[in-house]
Amino acid sequence: MQLEGLHHLTAITADAPGNKRFYTETLGLRLVKKTVNQDDTSAYHLFYADAVATPGTDITFFDWPVGREKRGTHSISLTGLRVSGQQSLNYWRDRLSAAGVKTSDVLEIDGRASLNFEDPEGQRFRLVDDGGDAPAHPWSGTDVPALNQIKGLGPVTISIPDKYATDLVLTQVLGMKEVREYPSPDGSGIVHVYKMNGEGLASELHVAVQPDLPVSRQGAGGVHHVAFRTPDVKAINEWANRLQELRIPNSGEVERYYFRSLYFREPGGNLFEIATDGPGFAVDEPLANLGESLALPPFLEPRRKEIEANLKPLG
Repeated sequence: MQLEGLHHLTAITADAPGNKRFYTETLGLRLVKKTVNQDDTSAYHLFYADAVATPGTDITFFDWPVGREKRGTHSISLTGLRVSGQQSLNYWRDRLSAAGVKTSDVLEIDGRASLNFEDPEGQRFRLVDDGGDAPAHPWSGTDVPALNQIKGLGPVTISIPDKYATDLVLTQVLGMKEVREYPSPDGSGIVHVYKMNGEGLASELHVAVQPDLPVSRQGAGGVHHVAFRTPDVKAINEWANRLQELRIPNSGEVERYYFRSLYFREPGGNLFEIATDGPGFAVDEPLANLGESLALPPFLEPRRKEIEANLKPLG
């Protein structure tokens, strides 16, 4: 059993309308699903991705009225986004600066050209040159040129105070391999790079060991969980059985309609999800119209009027 790479990353916003403006207008991503948190239907669950909602390109948000994240360890601390080439990083430095977003200079981190920035609520991102190692599905509904568009996730960084137990889960349970390490750019520790079965940066999880940081507290601008890809229902059955056999506390399989999920926490406290690639977001909307109206899975459809009445306009 092998994980195939990153599936999606889910973060927290306290400003859904502003979130939609930034991710669609400034970052040029496509809103591919406008739905609700299935465990808290008072909250939007917004999914942004490439033009065809490819697994591994999704950045998603729960809309909760909470304060800002308190940064620290025991957290998913940095979201990588793949672009192609130095010229794309220069483009994004200029575009983000023009939009009033502060960025770093273009830096070399882990051997790749990179650009750090934060969204309006403080979520930390790193644009990384992927060397053209993965296909792109550009979105025609943005003014970002196709060659410069964000291609998807990768890598994602988690922060933990101690490596030992997390390493055991990553390698012995999830089948990842540690392939290299590099110093954290801020000098706070060493970052260990773990590789899944897929190709390129979308198959990497970076683990920053930062024992001197305070403990984080989730909030707006923070990340709730990261999800890894498995191909189908048969594969997630096998993962569920594996976690049970190893007596690792977990959610059991959860039917999310657009994919099937399995949740558990690694020893550093970070929430992991394993999610199937299908059936995908076109299961209840035409591909050409993804994200244009509120989509609800069948078990929530009878409550549509009630749910819509409790949601604020996105604009």
